[in-house]
Amino acid sequence: MVQTLTVLGLESSCDDTAAAVVRQGEGVQAEILSSVVHGQTELHSAYGGVVPEIAARAHAEKLDICVKQALTQADVAFGELDVIAVTAGPGLIGGVMSGVMCAKGLSAATGLPLIGVNHLAGHALTPRLTDGIAFPYLMLLVSGGHCQYLIAHGPEQFTRLGGTIDDAPGEAFDKTARLLGLPQPGGPSVEAEARAGDSKRFRFPRPLLDRPGCDLSFSGLKTALMRLRDQIVSEKGGLTRQDRADLCAGFQQAIVDTLAEKTRRAIVQYLETSPSVPVIAVAGGVAANTAIRAALETVCAQMEARFTAPPLALCTDNAAMIAFAGLERFRLGARDGLDLTARPRWPLDQTSPSMLGGGKKGAKA
Repeated sequence: MVQTLTVLGLESSCDDTAAAVVRQGEGVQAEILSSVVHGQTELHSAYGGVVPEIAARAHAEKLDICVKQALTQADVAFGELDVIAVTAGPGLIGGVMSGVMCAKGLSAATGLPLIGVNHLAGHALTPRLTDGIAFPYLMLLVSGGHCQYLIAHGPEQFTRLGGTIDDAPGEAFDKTARLLGLPQPGGPSVEAEARAGDSKRFRFPRPLLDRPGCDLSFSGLKTALMRLRDQIVSEKGGLTRQDRADLCAGFQQAIVDTLAEKTRRAIVQYLETSPSVPVIAVAGGVAANTAIRAALETVCAQMEARFTAPPLALCTDNAAMIAFAGLERFRLGARDGLDLTARPRWPLDQTSPSMLGGGKKGAKA
C-alpha cells in the first residue's frame, strides 16, 4: 500500500523565518501545499549584514505565525500531519535553536514524530522535490554561507568534491556591496549594477584556477575590489556611477568564470565514478544570479550534461525543502527525539575533512 506522508517543515538557519507543508505518496512527485517565508531584510539593513541576535529574536517572534499561516494555506490541521521536520543546523546557532525549540514544542504537544534536517541537505535535495531527479546526481550548492560541489547518492549520503576554503560567493557579494555603498542583500544589488558595467575594464583574479581540484576561494576577490576602489578614489577623488558599475561587472565575471571552470572539473570527476549522463543541479540563493546560471548552462551543454535548477523561490532559504528532506529521512526510518540539538556545523559528507573558515552567514560545513 502506498503511504502518503504530509510533513510540516520549519526553517530558521539565517535571516528567513519559514514554514511549509509538503505531501508525497510513495513513488509519486511531491506536492508543496504551502510555503510561507518572512524575511528580515529591513531589520538588518542598517547594519550592513545579518546580526545574529536580532535574527534569533525575530525567528522566535515569527515562527508560530509562519506555522499558522502555512497550515491555513495548505488547509491542513495538525491531526492530518505525519511528521514535523526542522532545520537543526548548520547556521546561526540562535536562529537554529529557535526553530528546533519550536518544533520540539509542537512535537511534544501533538505526539507527531520529529525529524532534524541538515539545512544543506534541504538545498541538495531540492531538485528531487521540484523535478524528481533520481540518484546519483551532481550538486552545486552556492549560497550566502556555503559553496560546495557534491555527489548526491541518497538522502543522507553525499560525497564532497570540493568547496570554498573561506568566503562563500554570497558573502563576497554582500561585502562587495558594502564596499561600494550598495544596499543589502548584496547579490541582487551587485548583479543589477553589473548590467551597466564593462567586465573587462578591471582585471580581477580567478582564485585557485591554477591548482587542480574543485576547491574555491572568494575572499581575495573582495580584497582586490577594495584595492581597485581605493586606487580610483585616490586618483579621481571618488567613484563615478560608471566606475561602480564596471567594478561590479568585473567582480561578478570573476565569480562566473571561476564557477564555470570548477563545474567543468566537477563533471569530469563525476564521470570517473559514474558512466551515466550526469545531471547537474544548482541551488542556493546565489543560484538566482542570471549570469552564473547562464554560464553553468553553457558548461553543461558543452559537457553533454543535463542542467537543472529549482524555481528562484526555492533557491533561497525556504521550509518546503526542509519538509521534503525530512520526508526523505523519515522514509528511511530516521527519527529524532526531544533531545535533538541545534548544530552550528554539520557537514553533509561525514568522511571528508571539514572545510576551513566560518563565514558570517553560517559556519562552513
